[in-house]
Amino acid sequence: MSLTPPSSRPRLLHLHSTFDLGGKEARAVRLMNAFGDAYTHDIVSAVPTAVGAARQIAPHVDARVLTDFPPLAGRLTPGKLKAIGAAIVRGNYDLVLTYNWGALDGLMANRLFAHRPLVHHEDGFNDDEALRQKPARVLYRRLALPSASALVVPSQVLERIALGPWKQPRGRVIRIPNGIDSALFAAPPPAGSIPGFERREGEVIVGTLAGLRKVKNLPRLVRAFAAATRIVSVPARLVIVGEGPEREAILAAAADAGIADRLLMPGFLGKPETCVGHFDIFALSSDSEQFPLSLVEAMAAGLPAVSTDVGDVRAIVSERNRPMIARVDDDMVFGRLLARMIGDPLLRAEIGAANRARVVAEYDEAVMVERYREVYSRAMETA
Repeated sequence: MSLTPPSSRPRLLHLHSTFDLGGKEARAVRLMNAFGDAYTHDIVSAVPTAVGAARQIAPHVDARVLTDFPPLAGRLTPGKLKAIGAAIVRGNYDLVLTYNWGALDGLMANRLFAHRPLVHHEDGFNDDEALRQKPARVLYRRLALPSASALVVPSQVLERIALGPWKQPRGRVIRIPNGIDSALFAAPPPAGSIPGFERREGEVIVGTLAGLRKVKNLPRLVRAFAAATRIVSVPARLVIVGEGPEREAILAAAADAGIADRLLMPGFLGKPETCVGHFDIFALSSDSEQFPLSLVEAMAAGLPAVSTDVGDVRAIVSERNRPMIARVDDDMVFGRLLARMIGDPLLRAEIGAANRARVVAEYDEAVMVERYREVYSRAMETA
């Protein structure tokens, strides 16, 4: 039972592009759970079937997924914006929270028809904008964002984009690095927490946590793993934890590379702290990222990382880990770096310890939670 009377708690409306458990959704859930009974939460997904992250909301949190909210997706029309605005007004929300491009019509509807306090969050781009932003979307952000009390971004890259192409004033843009509960990752994970996985003597486990989407370029990781294991004669397996539309493409790449028998894809696992510690090396093969939370989780578990040079990755990892980052367009180097890490247990231990220390010092969840609490409270107070 909540300790705070429902009538006295601010009502928050969350408008998401999707609400399956990815990086931004995991952070939103962590914030809800950390805020406890301070707020009530209504959640809308632009993809109505993509609401899997709701399962991770703690039982004591007053939150619900709305199924009767006007659609966020679809063609932009005045009628659509009016309907969204009317729903915001009917809900009498104290604060509207919008997330990524897929919820931007909610931001515009609020600007035109509802005028509620609003904080917008941007966490990066899908594969259709991995290399270059679409000019129409840049213009739409410029038109919609002036009504936001704050624009929150997790990465230095997005901060530069917001201040540059999106033309947002310095006072509106707030960078809050994603944080995690680093203590959760300190202990070894329980046996059996990855279905179908059992460590074999002497093998090295390369693993990743990712939504199986094109922008993650997991076939690149498959090919790099195959190349690396041809360079070093060390028993190794590749574990890709996640679910999504690219699953069959990844399996096909593994078959083509001759490593299908050394690839494990257990699907989505809701608690990364129970699985990432089974890895010896964390690998990130994306074409585009901003502030990948999965990398921070792996570092908290004491893992070294081999990654493409995307988003804030180079700034996130420890200085000792930075030589293990390859250009996005250099798959050969990516594979060679992976081979070096597979073949050198002392290097893995040294880099992993440095990464763990960096997370504890810089990216603990408590700091993130308090900064978001301040941003949300300020938005409601100054409305």
